[in-house]
Amino acid sequence: MREPIRLGTGIGWRPEIAEAVENLPGVDWVEAVAENLCPGHLPESLLRLRERGVTVVPHGVSLGLGGADRPDEARLTALAERAEALGSPLVTEHIAFVRAGGPLTASPLLEAGHLLPVPRTRDALRVLCENVRAAQAALPVPLAVENIAALVSWPGEEMTEGQFLYDLADRTGVRLLIDVANLHTNHVNRGEDPAEALGELPVEAIAYVHVAGGFERDGVWHDSHAHPVPRPVLDILADLASRVTPPGVLLERDENFPAPAELERELTSIRETLEKAEAPYRAAGRHGQGAETDAHGDTLADPDPDPHGDALTDPDPDPHGDTLADPDPDRDALAEADDALASRQRVALAQAALLSALVAGTPAPEGFDRVRLGVQARALAAKRADVVAKVAPELPEILGDGYRPAFLAYARRHPMTGGYRRDALDFAGHLLLTGLPEGARARRLRAWWLERSGPAPLSERPVARLARATRRTLLRR
Repeated sequence: MREPIRLGTGIGWRPEIAEAVENLPGVDWVEAVAENLCPGHLPESLLRLRERGVTVVPHGVSLGLGGADRPDEARLTALAERAEALGSPLVTEHIAFVRAGGPLTASPLLEAGHLLPVPRTRDALRVLCENVRAAQAALPVPLAVENIAALVSWPGEEMTEGQFLYDLADRTGVRLLIDVANLHTNHVNRGEDPAEALGELPVEAIAYVHVAGGFERDGVWHDSHAHPVPRPVLDILADLASRVTPPGVLLERDENFPAPAELERELTSIRETLEKAEAPYRAAGRHGQGAETDAHGDTLADPDPDPHGDALTDPDPDPHGDTLADPDPDRDALAEADDALASRQRVALAQAALLSALVAGTPAPEGFDRVRLGVQARALAAKRADVVAKVAPELPEILGDGYRPAFLAYARRHPMTGGYRRDALDFAGHLLLTGLPEGARARRLRAWWLERSGPAPLSERPVARLARATRRTLLRR
């Protein structure tokens, strides 16, 4: 595996703090949410940072590499376009599923609107590895994938998080984006030991590290990215840095943005944590990425690494060291394809059952903690309400204090089946048809919906037919 790119200290770029990020001292690189960028119309702030030599890494949130379906080609193309437009040395995504249902389960496709954990099983690992390889083949630069925070645990898991990540990196050659805040979240919520996870990781595969804040309520840690980084998260960062020199460390902040001086203090705290942890590491003469490397960055233990850093397939040797000839490779290939499809179907059914319980009110799948599922369901609905308010700020303006309770009531009975903009339109249409707003609010909401719903869609999907029917009803009023 090649030596990772040295990134340094960075911060998540967000439009709300764009000016602050440009003026913060010592920022070597930034990360931007890929889905919020348009390659032909990149924000001026990012262009100025690029001109100054600041590296920009696109961070995807919608691929769903841990989902049962193969990665969507259009989403992969979009991620590749953003990497090329920004001249990025790598792109990142998450080890998560974000949608479930569809053809593999013969059920409606549901969107989570958030990152959900994959079960740490052999089936899920097999599916994830196949999806990661497909993404690697489609992207022009290396891919790194991030461990996520979770509120719920899957029953019957077969591996720890560290083992799961180790096998993923070993089988695919993918690099890892280790979020130490997520390790802390999983420690509080699922009782998982961060030190144990770090001890099982292939540290030489780490591309960079995320650091973020959160808060605890009723014994549950919420990975909010809207609060200061707490000491336990910095302690996990120190533990990681005592084992390996991270190629890059990035501060994430997505909400409740503080003054620039506070962001600078948090970055300083991160640097100081790294320096203190790495001092004994350097004094012991251990430099680099844990495994001994040669001048080209390839591990010396691997005599013949793949030039792209992907794991090599080891043919089946006999006891004397000779490769055995496969008597019927076509039959074996068909059996392998059948096994892979069966794994996808099992993962698809499990994920669809969980997501349906979270967003559609169906019974909790066997083995899950029902109380914790309720916490997760409420968190998903709250996040959905927050994002819809961002993509359609006119809705909370029109509805005032009634926006949030109305949306949460809507969300309990109406799972999200498209993106957030579609969700905003569907919510507004639902309110107008059920007659909740009155007077001037109803007139403003009606005008807003009619303006944005546009001409009748060409698609004949049920959602399109419903939109046309809603439009006809409102135009008659």
